[in-house]
Amino acid sequence: MAIIIKSKEERERIRETGRIVAAVLAELRSAVRPGITTGDLDRLAAEALQRYGAKSSSLGYHGYPGHLCTSVNDEVVHGIPGKRVLQEGDIISLDLAANYQGWHADAAITIGVGEISPELKRLLKVTEDALYRGIAAARAGNRLLDISRAIQQFVESAGFSLVRQWGGHGVGRSMHEDPQVLNYVEPGLPNPALRPGMVLAIEPMVNMGGKETRVLPDRWTVVTADHSYSAHFEHTVAITEGDAEILTL
Repeated sequence: MAIIIKSKEERERIRETGRIVAAVLAELRSAVRPGITTGDLDRLAAEALQRYGAKSSSLGYHGYPGHLCTSVNDEVVHGIPGKRVLQEGDIISLDLAANYQGWHADAAITIGVGEISPELKRLLKVTEDALYRGIAAARAGNRLLDISRAIQQFVESAGFSLVRQWGGHGVGRSMHEDPQVLNYVEPGLPNPALRPGMVLAIEPMVNMGGKETRVLPDRWTVVTADHSYSAHFEHTVAITEGDAEILTL
């Protein structure tokens, strides 16, 4: 495992990218409504990134065709933007990674389309709260699995399940760096110490039903095996001498 420690200056460069990611996601959040398509959101993301002088990290990544990932209802992650029309009561996860002047940052939000059910509001709240539990555990002196444990205990105590095959990751000159930041704990997982200068994308993916997932024939879109709804929140954070700093605000 080759974990790259970033200097203070390098972390500031990632923060510049993170601010762009946050600004674009804020624009997309205000655009989500019944009747808009996931392709419309992708076009808005592309236009906003261009305005800021940034590029999508995901466009062309292993052939991925979108500027962001748009995952609706039972889609967990990596949903491809297209002709799907959002309906009242849907939820949609928007996962955006950007590259600005050679530095990447990554964040995700899940949004209700119009009015959503109380059960879905709770799913979104638990998932977002779980993200902040993980961030609170991301402190120098702790270990990587302390982040995972904080997320897992919170989510499972709320009666939801966590996706196993996908998780967070290091971020920097590349969109995906070591270490992988899983959202669960089991024996034998790598557990390096957290050190100041590490930059991590922490991203719980929480299912209302079981933890099992499958990939659709498009080879990208991950869905829950039982078709239960799924939510996803993510921030890029820097490990410091004290509390973790969120770089995607």
